[in-house]
Amino acid sequence: MISSTCDARSPRAKKQKTDPFPAGRPPRGFTLLEVMVALCILAIVLLSVYRLHSQTISMTIESRFYTQAPLLARSALSRWEEARKPGMFSDQGDFGKEFPGYQWKIRVEDAPSPALGAQFARDMQRIDVLVTLNNDEHSYEFRTYRFTRE
Repeated sequence: MISSTCDARSPRAKKQKTDPFPAGRPPRGFTLLEVMVALCILAIVLLSVYRLHSQTISMTIESRFYTQAPLLARSALSRWEEARKPGMFSDQGDFGKEFPGYQWKIRVEDAPSPALGAQFARDMQRIDVLVTLNNDEHSYEFRTYRFTRE
């Protein structure tokens, strides 16, 4: 008698049992190519975020410097003028523990002015104040003039 049903020992039955993806059912999991593409995309995104973050930190430091530097320069100039001795034409220093890394330099030069006339021409001085951060990484300079009558 010949049976019309498939016997478990037939080649067709063995093929059905060993087939990992039965018909009509999608495979589960990810292929190696999909994982590699996902990792590449993730690396590009993380690199962009890292560069954006480091740029933000740099801009914050620069912004803080250009906000504080004018105030510190005026402060240094005021302290220098109070402690100034006759014939003192330059000086430099730092701002102490309150502002680490900040340094100042003051340079004074005669600035004769023909507009003031011959009598007062030598009484005008040009004062340059320079404030730097981290050994000239950032610098701020301003110039002012003082009339000093002796």
